[in-house]
Amino acid sequence: MLNFTLRRLVGMLPLLFLISIVVFSLAKLMPGDALTGMIDPTNTKPEYVAEMRELLGYNDSIISQYWNWLKGAFQGDFGQSFIHKMPVIELLGQRLGNTLLLAVTSLLVTYILSYMMGLFSGKRPGTLADDAIIGFNYFAYAIPTFVLSIVALYVFAIKLDWVPISGTISVGVEEGTLDFYMSKLYHTILPAIVLGGFSTAAYTQFLRNDIIESSRKDYVRTAMAKGTPESRIYNRHILRNSMIPMVTFIGLDLGGLLGGAIIVETIFTYPGVGSLFIASVFNRDYSVVMTISLLLSVTTLIGNLVSDLLYGLVDPRIRIR
Repeated sequence: MLNFTLRRLVGMLPLLFLISIVVFSLAKLMPGDALTGMIDPTNTKPEYVAEMRELLGYNDSIISQYWNWLKGAFQGDFGQSFIHKMPVIELLGQRLGNTLLLAVTSLLVTYILSYMMGLFSGKRPGTLADDAIIGFNYFAYAIPTFVLSIVALYVFAIKLDWVPISGTISVGVEEGTLDFYMSKLYHTILPAIVLGGFSTAAYTQFLRNDIIESSRKDYVRTAMAKGTPESRIYNRHILRNSMIPMVTFIGLDLGGLLGGAIIVETIFTYPGVGSLFIASVFNRDYSVVMTISLLLSVTTLIGNLVSDLLYGLVDPRIRIR
């Protein structure tokens, strides 16, 4: 497995190089530049703007600009944020923790709910409860994320006042205390439920169908004929095999959730990487845009690797070499 991991990591290098070219090219194809988003042309002399563009290297060739950016990225220097007046890596450090908390919480919501509903529905196919769960899944799967976010924000935050409307920390909470961490979780739970709701519907349906299919196989019928208790059949034979694909989805979900958090964070005014990405696009803060895009690509590649490794761990029939 170690050799497989090393080969995959080495194989990511040329792919990351191609991704960096695409990310840099897309950023440069966008209209304007960082100075366009930062400077008010009515109160700034054109000579000053031209001098700043020359100083920052915006007048250099595209190849030269890309090479300078790539060298800085390898050294951990992703440039400065012109809007926030600080290094990009430091700015991401302030936001990444919030996004990771949101992603992990939404993963817990997804797998707990999908496990409970999928198991319940798979053991009772064709019943009224099963039909209700299927109908709920199709309904939840069909609603766009931004619509669900707005409705949840209006109902639970504004009307019922169960959760905060925005932010990650309540005012006056001291950092490092128990109240501090409880406040972060309190602000995260509603965006996490919304973000995890989409995957919950899909995984519940997947687990339900797999349990029904597995229960009709010969080895299950043989176990039933031998008088094996139903609970043991489901726990040791059916559910264990049905959970294998879902476990391997964890790695893919980690990369997907960071990208999917862009919409949820923006609507809930949640200060994470997703909302920072949208704000940076509108403000033409291209150093931040390129760094976040590259981060999402790297996370997706690592997620694919984690999925392959998990598949080999949970299924002994698979040998990773």
